[in-house]
Amino acid sequence: MVVDVAPLRSSRDFRLMFATQAISMVGTHLTSVAASLQIYHLTGSSVQVGLMSLVLGLSLLVGLVTGGLLADRVDRRKVMLVTRAVTAVVIAGLAVNAALPDPQVWFVFVAAVLAGFTAGLGGPALMAATPALVAPGQLAAAGALTTLTAQLGGMVGPSLAGVIAAGPGVAWCFAIDAAIYVVGLALLAPLPKLAPEGNAEAQHPLKAMGEGLRFLRGNQVVAGLLLIDVCAVVFAMPYALFPELGTEHFGGGPSTVGLLYTAPAVGSFFGALTSGWTGRVHHTGRALIGAVAVWGVAMTCFGLSPDLWFALVFLALAGLGDTASEILRRALLQHYTPDRLQGRVGSLWLAQATAGPSVGNVEAGLVARALGSSSGAVVVGGLVCLVGVGAVALAMPGLRKATLSRPPDGDGDGGGGDRAAPAETSPAAD
Repeated sequence: MVVDVAPLRSSRDFRLMFATQAISMVGTHLTSVAASLQIYHLTGSSVQVGLMSLVLGLSLLVGLVTGGLLADRVDRRKVMLVTRAVTAVVIAGLAVNAALPDPQVWFVFVAAVLAGFTAGLGGPALMAATPALVAPGQLAAAGALTTLTAQLGGMVGPSLAGVIAAGPGVAWCFAIDAAIYVVGLALLAPLPKLAPEGNAEAQHPLKAMGEGLRFLRGNQVVAGLLLIDVCAVVFAMPYALFPELGTEHFGGGPSTVGLLYTAPAVGSFFGALTSGWTGRVHHTGRALIGAVAVWGVAMTCFGLSPDLWFALVFLALAGLGDTASEILRRALLQHYTPDRLQGRVGSLWLAQATAGPSVGNVEAGLVARALGSSSGAVVVGGLVCLVGVGAVALAMPGLRKATLSRPPDGDGDGGGGDRAAPAETSPAAD
């Protein structure tokens, strides 16, 4: 049950990437919190803070789509190094701007666009590199360790940013993050060349993206794991309702709302620490379906909970299911996707992970307004999630039969669907 650290023991290159991700997650939260605090201090407007987040998210999505193509065309190590170097310069610029007597708001917005786009460019390459750095049987363990770095960063980073911003100031948050990116460059530099298989650079970018979409349409495992995640994050993502639930439904204040946001993170962290089973379970697809169902059941029970402490338990259970789902989805996606398509398919997964929760929170708010009850919206969302999970499981037997214990059939085919048609002009598709 304990998190499997075999990838760290057996692969020096994965150790370097793991260390880079661990410190980078802390730094990312330093910059995110510091930028929000600075925008609010300079403008006094929460709308401006929201606009900055929107600009960052949109530029990130554009970067992810572009980065997916890039990761399948050039050396992935080079992509990671160049994008991290550019991001370090951008964040150093934020530090200089924050240290000026009169910091400029426009510069923060420009930096958000540049940082979001470059982070998106490098994200698919970082994800696509993992299968080349660890043994095939260690993909789930590597995914669990990656998830653990995200959870640790999410718990440590924001609090540390608040302490630094209240003391030395937000400029130091940016400066520390820029230094973290430089350290990350030094850690990633010894990695070997990570050129993708095939010759994807011969394809037109639109044709290359079309090849990725055809593969997705013809592979039940990869398409199924993306669809089943949509059921969870779009229909049962109630985080936007936490302020109303904490104050109105549970009769508390800001501290109660804070507990609602904290409980899923605690469950997720515990799920990552006890994720050793994810690499050993034989019926991986069924385990994934069960993990997403746990999220739906837990959210339904959370919406029905009249007592705060019961609600917190169910939120923690939801976080545990979400972490198991993320680990299994990541491992299955990397296992069933051919190397030549890792960047493009991974970019779609990352784009969904970025945009899906935002769509889900908007949907939850609209349903709560239509029903006149935030708790009722949570219950409805959980039930719709369960129905969706059942529908995907029934419609895609390839997902139910998916496993990490044997190689995928053919060229990454998940069974139960035609393989992606090869691109006519690309030897990478032969």
